[in-house]
Amino acid sequence: MTTSPPIGVLIADDQALVRAGLVALVGGQPDLTVVAEAADGAEAVARAREVRPDVILMDIRMPVLDGLAATRRILTGSAGPASRVVVLTTYDLDEYVYDALCAGACGFLLKHAPPEELLLGVRAAAGGDALISPAVTGPLIEAFTGRRRARARPPAAVARLTAREREVFDLVAEGRTNTEIARTLSIAETTVKTHLGRVLDKLGLRDRVHAVMYAYENALVLPGTRR
Repeated sequence: MTTSPPIGVLIADDQALVRAGLVALVGGQPDLTVVAEAADGAEAVARAREVRPDVILMDIRMPVLDGLAATRRILTGSAGPASRVVVLTTYDLDEYVYDALCAGACGFLLKHAPPEELLLGVRAAAGGDALISPAVTGPLIEAFTGRRRARARPPAAVARLTAREREVFDLVAEGRTNTEIARTLSIAETTVKTHLGRVLDKLGLRDRVHAVMYAYENALVLPGTRR
């Protein structure tokens, strides 16, 4: 029986104690392995190019080069499959987070989130999915895209979604997981994934994080709404 190799993770954080805690947490999982560490953004870029990790846990506020600039360099300068970057921050409304997501980061998690949430974010990223910490989905997007919500009508592409695809899209925009969406709509998780894939394709979006951003930018969902 063939087993998949563990997910390689690079941990970038300028605080030694925080970095050590993340290394212990991630390294203690049988399906994850820490392949490199970095104490600043410049080192994160260098180490990412050297070891090509599957996932990078990137602190947003670091010396020499901040996490935003490091994310851009890593994702635009990659030859071959790009690493997936998950942004970590102490602040639930960090001014750099929206830009980090636009730069290609596939997730945003708070450092004080429960360990299981952080591990879920790493595994989701490695699987090609994305995760924004549910505790801050609404406030984060509202804070940095609210000024764009004056648009009078949704983009024409939204009209191409079927009724079920729009339901899935709206629930994703509220920060729901696939499991929660499946339960809410009484359908299988595999069906949710199929609908979401079609939504992303029709709207030209990269992943569920950018689906959330798209929804808020175009006033398709109100902050704080949750069915």
